[in-house]
Amino acid sequence: MQSNCARIVAVLWLSTFQAASAADQPDIITRADWGAKAAVGKMKQQKPVAILVHHTGSKGKPNLGISEKMKGLQRFSQNAEKLADGRLKPAWPDVPYHFYIAVDGKVAEGRNINSVGDTNTGYNPMGYIQVVVEGNFDVEQVTEAQKTSLKAVLAWLQDQYAIKPTMVFGHSGKAQTACPGKNLEALLTEFASP
Repeated sequence: MQSNCARIVAVLWLSTFQAASAADQPDIITRADWGAKAAVGKMKQQKPVAILVHHTGSKGKPNLGISEKMKGLQRFSQNAEKLADGRLKPAWPDVPYHFYIAVDGKVAEGRNINSVGDTNTGYNPMGYIQVVVEGNFDVEQVTEAQKTSLKAVLAWLQDQYAIKPTMVFGHSGKAQTACPGKNLEALLTEFASP
């Protein structure tokens, strides 16, 4: 009888320990909550095996709500648009990122995590969970709210998909680009750690 009780206590203790050590899902504004349109066209499916962190490359807009930011990003993404460097971006089925972290630290759901993201740079996005942080971090600093949210999102994704810290990259680690900016890149080693 005592051995059964000891086993039950051990199982309860272990499950409590595992639950406490697992990263909690951060608050995420769903596609329905921000008013996303349906994706247009077919997207390639993926199994997430790594995380790629980006910046938006434009200064943060603290006075604009996250729903408006996401709707604007979706409009831009789903239309062929001329980029700042003169190249034409093709129309994509949906926003290119899986998660968006705004200046105030709010996190929004983007593209379905099981669908491959899109890119204007030369790398294969298959298998990467794309996380973008609002701002141009070559000239701006990451806000404290963004740091808190990014750390929580990375910990949760690493836990959910068994992604090792060595599989968390800044965009410049996979493509020839200044993204995610020097001030965000400096934080990634710390934030990707278990």
